[in-house]
Formats: sequence, C-alpha cells, structure tokens
Amino acid sequence: MSANRRRRIRVEEPEGQPLLRRPLCEIPAEPEPRFGNSQAPHAHLKVYTNIHRIRRDVVSIVEDYLTLEQLTDLRLNISVVRPLVDKLYEQNDISLVYCLLVNRSQFLYEQEHMSNRQNVNFTRATLCELVATRILRRSGDDNPGSDGLLLLANILVAGFNPFQNAPEEVRQEASLGSSWIHNRTLPALEVAILSGSRHFLSSTHCQKVVNAIYIGQVIYTPSTYGTQLDMIPDRYKQRPISLYEPREAPLLNQYRLTVPRTRNVLEIMQFLILLSLYILFMVERNPDHLSIVEIAFSVYAFGWALDQFATILAHGWNVYTQNLWSFLDVMFVIIYWAYLVLRIAGWKTGQFVLAQQALDVLAMGAPVLIPRLAFNLLSDNLVFLSIRSMMADFTLLTALAVWCFLGFLLSMLWLAEGRHNASNISKWMLWIWFGLDGTGVSRSTEFHWLLGPVLMITFAFLGNTLFLTILVSMLSNTFATIVTNAPAEIQFRKAVLTLEGVKSDAIFAYQPPFNIIALFVLVPMRFLVSPRWFHKIHVATVRAINLPVLLFIAAVERRLLWSDTELAQYPTEQLPKKRGRSWFWEKWRLTSHGDIQAVFDIPPPDSVEEDIAVDDDMTHHLIRRQFARQQSSGVLESNKKQGDDGADQQQQRQHKPASRRDSMAPYGTLSEQIRAIMNDSSEEDSVAARLEKLEHATLRIEEMLTRVCDSAAAASGNTPARADD
Repeated sequence: MSANRRRRIRVEEPEGQPLLRRPLCEIPAEPEPRFGNSQAPHAHLKVYTNIHRIRRDVVSIVEDYLTLEQLTDLRLNISVVRPLVDKLYEQNDISLVYCLLVNRSQFLYEQEHMSNRQNVNFTRATLCELVATRILRRSGDDNPGSDGLLLLANILVAGFNPFQNAPEEVRQEASLGSSWIHNRTLPALEVAILSGSRHFLSSTHCQKVVNAIYIGQVIYTPSTYGTQLDMIPDRYKQRPISLYEPREAPLLNQYRLTVPRTRNVLEIMQFLILLSLYILFMVERNPDHLSIVEIAFSVYAFGWALDQFATILAHGWNVYTQNLWSFLDVMFVIIYWAYLVLRIAGWKTGQFVLAQQALDVLAMGAPVLIPRLAFNLLSDNLVFLSIRSMMADFTLLTALAVWCFLGFLLSMLWLAEGRHNASNISKWMLWIWFGLDGTGVSRSTEFHWLLGPVLMITFAFLGNTLFLTILVSMLSNTFATIVTNAPAEIQFRKAVLTLEGVKSDAIFAYQPPFNIIALFVLVPMRFLVSPRWFHKIHVATVRAINLPVLLFIAAVERRLLWSDTELAQYPTEQLPKKRGRSWFWEKWRLTSHGDIQAVFDIPPPDSVEEDIAVDDDMTHHLIRRQFARQQSSGVLESNKKQGDDGADQQQQRQHKPASRRDSMAPYGTLSEQIRAIMNDSSEEDSVAARLEKLEHATLRIEEMLTRVCDSAAAASGNTPARADD
C-alpha cells in the first residue's frame, strides 16, 4: 500500500512532438468529469454514502445540548464516543475524517439559522470533530514510521468531493442548480479550517502532518488542482502525496519554491523590499515628475498585489481572510490602486492637484505597512492573535453606534435651522464620544433652550458611558477567550499559513516583479504551444530566474536542515529538532542543565538494557496488584470462578504492550471494570447484595453472642431468662 502511495505519476509523450500543437478543430477536447477525477487513487471510496451514514448516526445519538467537556467525560466517552469511533475506524476508510468534518460544517450551518444558539446542532458538530480527532489519532498510533506519516497525509490533504460515488439521479439533480463549484475537491485540512475545528487542528497527529507539509517533508499537488482559478495553470505533471527525499531530488528543484516554509521566508523578503521602496519613494516624493524610485516602487507593488490576488483565487476568500495580516494586505492593495489611478489620471491630464492627491493617498499606507511587518515576525504573540477578533468586534459595535446616534445628528441639525452645518455637529458629537471636549454641551442652547441640552446630555450618557463600557467589556471577553485557547489558536493559524503556502498556480514560482512578465507572456503562450512544451518553457524560465535562490535552497536543505546525521537519527515519522533561542548554549554544553537532555540523547548500552529488563516481571506484578486492590468484591468473585483458560488469557493480556485508546487506561482489564462500575443497574444490584450479606452477618453475630451467654450461665448454675428482641 505504501509503495502505491510513493509511486510517482509520469506522463511520457513522444520526444518528436512539435512545438506548436494541432488546431483545436482536429483534436476534440475531452470533457472533464464533473464530480471528481476517476483516475484519483481514492476514487473508489463511497464518500456520499459515508457522509449520510455519519449524519444518521450522529443525529440518532445526540438529542441534548452538551459541551466539549461533557462529551469528553468518562461516562459519555465509554457509552457514546468510543463505540462510534470503533464502528467508523473498523471500516478502514481514509475519507471518514473528511466526511465527519463535512457533517460538522453542515451542523454549524444549521445552528446559525436557529434562534437558540445553544442547540443540539452545536453538540452534534462538536461530536463530529471529536470523533474525527480520535480516528486520526488511532490511525497514527496504529501506523508508525514513514508509512504512518504518509497515511496521515493522505487522510488530511487528499481531495474528496461530497458527491463522489453518489447515485446518478443525485448527481444529475445537483448539477442542475449548481455551477463549477461541484467540480471542486477539498481536503479534510481545508474543511477543518473552514469549519473552525481548532480542537482537531491542534491535535498531535494533525500538527505532525502540518509540520511535515510546512517544512516540505510531505509534498503533493493540492486537491483543487485543475478546478481552481489558476492564472498560469501548468497541468502537465501532478505530484502525488509522497515523502520528499532531498538526496534523490534534482539540484534545481523549482517545486521547492512553493514549500510553505520557503514561501514564508520569500514573502517576508518581498515585503521588506516593498517597504524599503515605499519609504525611499515617500521620502523624495515629488508630484511634478516620475522618479526612478517611484517607477520601481509602482512596478514592484503591482507584482506584489498580483501575488495577493493569485492567493485569493487559489484558496478562496474564506481561507485567505483567516490569516492574521490579510486585512492589512487588502487595505494596502486598495490604497495602492487608488494612488495608481489618481497618478495616471494626473499624468495624462497634467493636473498638479490629482498628482498631489495621489501621493497623499499613498501616504495613508504607512499605518498599514509598518504593523504588517510585526504581524509576520511575531505571529505567535497573543496580542496579534487577538487583535484580529478584537478589530471585528470594534468595527461591529462602532457601526451599530453610528447607526443608532444618527438620529441625534438629524434632530440637532433640524433644531439648528441652518445655524450649524452637519460637519460641525458631527465634530462636537465625536469629541463627546471620545471624551475630549464638551463644546457641544456648552453650545447646545443654540439649537433649543431646552431640547438642545437634553439631546446633548443624553448622547453623552449613552455614547461616552454606555457604549464605551460595552465596547471595553466585549474586547476584554474576546481577549480572555483567546488567551484561554491560545495554544489551539496558534496551531490553527499555523495550519492556515501552511495551507496557503502550498501553491499549484505556476505564477507563484515567479517572484515580484517577474510575475508580471510571466502573466503577460506565459498566459498567451499557453494557447499556442502544447502542454508538454509549455511545461518545459515554464520550468526552464523559473530555473533561470531563480537560479541563485534554488541553489541556496538545495544547499541549506541538504547540508543544514536535513543533513545525513539528522536523517539517520530522526526517522521520517518524526520532525527534525527545532532550534530554540538557547540552541547555541545547548550545543556547546554551556548551560548547567545540559545533562538533563543529554542523558536521553545517548542510547544506553546493552548492559544497562539487561539490568532494566530484570525488573519487568516485578513491575507487571506491582501494576497487577495495584489494580486488584481497586476491584470490587463482585469482580473478585467472578475472577476466582474463571478457569485455567481464562487465567492463561489474562496472563497474556497483562504482558501485551500498552496501547492508548481514546483516553482509556492502557490495561486490558480496566475497561471491563469501568464498564461494570458505570452500569447503574449493576451498582444497585451490588448494593442490595451487600446489604443482604450485612444483615446475615449481623444475625450470625447475635446467635454467637446468645450461645456464649447461655454457656456462661449454665456454668454458674443460673439460667437467665431470654429476652425477646
């Protein structure tokens, strides 16, 4: 199975194929399948059936509102979550995680259209996410090594279509009222991001795959390949999901330019160049003529804006806006296009006012570009993680306040009867809103001797006191929520950054401003040459333009990041060690705590291993005795009645290696004990039996005391009268 995954698809054509292909009229174009590619490696999976089967099971199981903490409770874990996980995991279908996340997205959509926010659909969505996390964890635990990493990668990044293998009548009905969107396949990782599955994305095995994709250890062509809006689509070769071997890869590998980690570094360098050109241009800005710096900035900014536009087309607006600095990029693109339009209009008409206005508009980009660099470098900081959500709350409440207080503005404007215009009144109200000045209150009598002060004072109470208090409370609540879930939020943002970094559009291989040339040269060429020659021209151009960058990437990955020692010490299922802030001191043992990690870095010799193995029998005995103390009397009696065959099976079960199963203890007999304890009917029967035994014991004690008293009286010659109890 792993061999099939590692096998690469090679499309070979005759070498003598001409550069210019035949006219389109001689070669009939074959229509692409509307609901997925039949040649996909997972096309046989019944995704449509799995989606509706999971929905039926979840709807029948969950009928009340429960939180994630309640679903992870021991009782519900045993009675609800674990049986569902066992049922789905035994199907051995890698599309089940995708189907669970699709159902979560649908349940959340149904929740949004109901008046009660805490409804049962939220619990169903949470259960789908929890079961998907457990199935992914089982897949990782049961499949270690490089094959296990490859399996997890297929589960998360393989593309599926909701209508895959659906009945023909369903596919026809869906194709009538829909567009090209039904042809798009999505991976489970992207569905998790769209549905906000932070618990799933922050799980250990999901982050292992995300980290492997981020550093380029797992390589693949995105599942939206061929169905998304590519500006320069190079669809001649597709890369299956496989593990990257740096020693077997070519020296000039143009695909390494689209690795998320490499892409992130290149984007930071591109932004630094853009920021430097912007500052140099604004320092010597002159509306009278076009300088070399202004031309360089305009061209480079155009290429940078083109790269942002291609990112939106590649992954969609919903995924693009999940990035922390996406709103800053959009704001600067809007400012740049406003500057460009005004600058071109002023240059054509020769009007000095338009040229000066263009530079004034461009000056508004400084508050956007400077913080954007901090977002790149400090993306894991809590302040930057929370500022996006806090800005959304601030914008919403400010818009509601402006809407509500518009009536005060109209009332005072009508009371003024032309003595004050709308701009002055708005200015006075804004000063009162922020608590800067009380001019509006002092001059309110100019509107009306009674109604004017009443309106201004009422606005001051509502605006400066009530709405600002609500705003502070909302922002504090948002910040506290993000701080509570900070690790999950950080992992969620990293997953978004990784998914955005995997590009399939050929335009991302060209750095600004070369992407402008590629757009205007390669796009027309695509209609003139065959796909094979277009791919060859594209690869040769990318390698020529990015020759120093590709050589540097090859040297860094082979010599530093994935050296021979690291590849031998850390297998492919693990990630290379990340260098922390104190890596220099740890490397040269210049710290007093270096021995704590060094004792685990050096493997123990065989003599120590033999000494450790001597204690295995004693350790198993102590663990077995510890759990034997916790058993109830009923369980002990049932264990005593077991035959020799049961004892042999229990002994084999005790020596079985531990395996984690959905937060249960790693010992075979404990699950049966917990099930017996959690059963309410068995608890009642056990208590009744104990009370009955206690009553019988009390009667026996009374009889024994009566005999003792009778024997003592007979010995002394006195026979006492027995009193009735």
